[in-house]
Amino acid sequence: MNKVIESTAPNASQVAALLPGAYFHDAWQIGAAEPGLDALGQFLRVARKTPRWVERLMAARNRVVSAVGLKDLGGLSEIGTKIEDDDFGPGDRVGIFTIISRSANEVLLGDKDKHLNVVVSVHKRMDGESGAVVTVTTVVHVKNWLGRLYMLPVAPAHRIIARTMVQEIGNAA
Repeated sequence: MNKVIESTAPNASQVAALLPGAYFHDAWQIGAAEPGLDALGQFLRVARKTPRWVERLMAARNRVVSAVGLKDLGGLSEIGTKIEDDDFGPGDRVGIFTIISRSANEVLLGDKDKHLNVVVSVHKRMDGESGAVVTVTTVVHVKNWLGRLYMLPVAPAHRIIARTMVQEIGNAA
């Protein structure tokens, strides 16, 4: 069985340029169970299978943060109405994120508000031994004290959720 490995942002990725000055970042890597999927396809496959406990946490998060001026992001599995995965492009909403850029090997997804900027990269590289290796990197830049306060409970929860979601990339359908 594929195991999630704590990693670093791939040197060849666009997200690596966003690391300087980040308040928080992490990266997780795994061999892809479906190596034929592009980077966005890897994300969409996993988002559509978001565990119920993660969706419940997101719903609780949305209720709490709306009281202090942060936006309700919805749920990770709320993908949108595009018929085919290939129809998604920059500006489209997929789950809790908006697509910033998309190529076969990397998709940048993000969200911005007045308190913080979040960018998630799903980066795929072909590997002769395992087929495809996918690295999911999250970078957060906070803008003010409320963003820092928000990250206190979110950072440890994010690490658990991110590992869980990345593990699904390595699990067969």
